[in-house]
This record gives sequence, C-alpha cells and structure tokens, in this order.
Amino acid sequence: MTLSSRAFKKLRQITGKAHCTQKKEDLVCYAYDATAQKFLPDAVVFPGDKSEISEILKLASKERFVVVPRGSGSGMTGGALAVNGGVVLVTSRLNRIMAIDRDNLVARVEPGVITGDFHAAVEKVGLFYPPDPASSAFSTLGGNVAECAGGPRAVKYGVTRDYVLGLTVVLPSGDIIQTGVATAKGVVGYDLTRLITGSEGTLGIIVEMTLRLLPLPEEVRTMTAVFSDMRAAAETVSLVIKKGIIPRTIEFMDNNSIRCVENTLESSPPAGAAAMLLLEVDGSPAENTEALARLEQVCTEKGAIDIVRAEDKEAAERLWRARKAISPALYAFGPDKINEDIVVPRNRIPDMVEKIRQIGNETGLVTASFGHAGDGNIHVNIMLDKKDGAQLQKAEKAVEELFDYTIRLGGTLSGEHGVGTSKSAYMAKEIGPVEMALMKNIKAVFDPHNILNPGKIFPEKD
Repeated sequence: MTLSSRAFKKLRQITGKAHCTQKKEDLVCYAYDATAQKFLPDAVVFPGDKSEISEILKLASKERFVVVPRGSGSGMTGGALAVNGGVVLVTSRLNRIMAIDRDNLVARVEPGVITGDFHAAVEKVGLFYPPDPASSAFSTLGGNVAECAGGPRAVKYGVTRDYVLGLTVVLPSGDIIQTGVATAKGVVGYDLTRLITGSEGTLGIIVEMTLRLLPLPEEVRTMTAVFSDMRAAAETVSLVIKKGIIPRTIEFMDNNSIRCVENTLESSPPAGAAAMLLLEVDGSPAENTEALARLEQVCTEKGAIDIVRAEDKEAAERLWRARKAISPALYAFGPDKINEDIVVPRNRIPDMVEKIRQIGNETGLVTASFGHAGDGNIHVNIMLDKKDGAQLQKAEKAVEELFDYTIRLGGTLSGEHGVGTSKSAYMAKEIGPVEMALMKNIKAVFDPHNILNPGKIFPEKD
C-alpha cells in the first residue's frame, strides 16, 4: 500500500502544491507524537475543506494507500502515527468556529480548532465547554473527539462524548455523512455519533462537530490538601463523593509527581508530603464557600497536614500550570517513560495506589502516579532508560502486572488516551473474542480496504 508517484501528483492536484509535501524535513515533523515513537510517512497533506478530504479518500480507496488523520499530534498512544507508511492528513487548516448559538447552547466547529481557544471563545459570551484535557493549550477538538478525551472536570461534567451532539464525517469511500442532531434529544436510528467518537480515526475523518455547551459557572474556587500518607489521600477521594460533595475536579499527585514540579507551586509542600489533592468547586459564591468548608472538613478528618485555598484566579492558575507540567517534568527521573491511564472504581483507588507503589519497589524503577482521582482515572508513569534491556524488561512486566490488577479491580485499561498502538496488544485482557470480532466487523463495513489509520486499536497479529 505504498504511495505511488502518480498518486502523489494527484494529491497535489487536490490540495495544491503548497499543501502537499514529500520533503524529508517536512515528513520528520509529522513522524512522531507524544509517545516519542517515530514512523516516517510517505507524504503529508493539509486539506482546506471537507470536499478536498473526500477527494483524497476516494483516491486512497482507488490507489490503495493508507491515510492517517492527525490533529496536533499530542496523543499518548500512537493514534496519529503512520505505522504502515502512507499519507498523514493534517486537519490544522480546518480551524473555524463556525457558530456559537447562545439560545440553544450549541456550537458548530471544525476539527482543527485548538481546544483552549474554543474554551476562551465560548467563555467570552458567558458559556462553558467542560472537557479540559491537560493538552488543551495545543490539542485540537477533532483529536479530542477521536480519542474521547477527558480531563480534570470529568468527575462533575463527564467526558468529550457527553458534549458531542452531531458530526460530519468523511468515510474511507469519500462519502460525506451527517450523524446525530443539533438538539438536546434525538433517538432516530443507531447512534453513529457515539460510535465514531473515540474511534481514533479508524472509521472516518471528522470534518465538523456540533458540540453541547453549558452556562458558564458564576465562580470557581481552588484548594490543595497535602497528606503524609498516600493511602489516606486516596481514601479522601471516595469519602468526598460519599459525603455528597461533587467538586468540579479532584486531582491526585503522589510524592514523585509533587517533587518534579515543586518549584512551580505557590509554596513548597510541607516536609513529609506523600501526596497532594487539588480540588476545585464551581457555582455561586455562597455554594462555593459551603463546599470548600465541607471539603476542608473531610480532608482534615482523613489526616491532611496542610490545606491551602488559592486566594485569587492567578494563584489557582499557577496550581494548574504545575499540575499540567507534571508529565513532561517527569523526565527528570529518566530519559524515557511508559505512560498509562488506567481507571478503577473510585473506592478501589487506595488499592491501586498501593499496588503502584509496590510495583515501583519491586522493580526498582521510579513510578509516578497522578491524575483525575475524582473519576478513578490515574496516570501511571514508569520511568526508565529504554536502551537498558534489563530496565525495559522490568517495565514491560510492570505494565502487564498493572493491567492485570486494573482488570481484577473492575477497571479499564484506558480512560482517555485511547488504545492506538501502545495498548493494542493488551486489548484481549478487557475485550472478549466475540466483542473483538464484532468491532473488527464494524471496521470492515466502514473501511473494507483498510486504508484509514490501520494498525490502531486492534492487534495486527492475533
């Protein structure tokens, strides 16, 4: 399925020479994502609208070359990598916010819109789009939908799929379909919108989205609680929800996560800090004052050694910058890392945190866990030097053990990063053979020639 010179010439005719390249220096820029894996594509194209994408996929179906959709390349599981060569199709030129409807609380957008820019645009008119992945400053809405991104606010507001009302999608055949509705309700036919949301660019290329919005909360308040015992911090998460308090976010950071961003925090955590919770509430000032008081009471009850309220918006933003800086800052512990995003039932978080610590002790590798504890989503990072064969072997065994324990606790292997290439070998731990066959059959119906993002989600060799 190699791209022929004839097919490349036709691609240039579709997009124009300025938006289609085979220059080595350009290909290298689109050969990697946040996994640090590298696969050089045969070409990169930057279509300007859905009709060009339709023509590209018609050509791909006829000439049998692979097309890999890509937003900003911030994915954590290899979903935008050209693992089988072919053409990387970048959606950055489709970057319009087409409409923000304040009366009906919906927006129409193209996939190349940067998530953070969309947040700012809707908040400017008093509205709110809750999904908030850590990469929101540079990730795209199309990528968020393709991966069903989550983020810190999911504990109260849900994930991306909860805000996707309808999609315009180009199928591998080049056909353009409309799915879903622009209304609050709609149950006519199968829910293709939900099927395509989270499908990681394997079923079609999203070219337009209708997204649900909410009124902007009146106020947001932020606080931190530091614990000398990691298990106590984890147990606090369950107790908060049990007490009937639903914060906007409950983020968890273990000791290694705190250490690597300590310089960016408002003040250094007290001696003996084993874990920190970052909690946020939103609503009216009166509601927030009551919620913060109740949160402080629960944290104190569970042994918090330091509780601090952010005094203003700037202080809160500094806390969030530190939280979002953890993932890249972890390289202080090693040149490479394996980053997993398992999810367990909230009441099993203490058991999982204990298991992660145990895995670190047994392997001798630095482990760091942080993430969206409010919905049980923990990002587990195993630091290593992949050039060291012994370390790599230990790390791979650790991942296997982590996943087995996650399933044993009733959890899932990926909460918001998707499957891509990095988790495909583990799919059978969670998905049964009948379900797996059904999913592959769905892929075959949408993409009979397997030209669209092959090698993702499903193990290539079963």
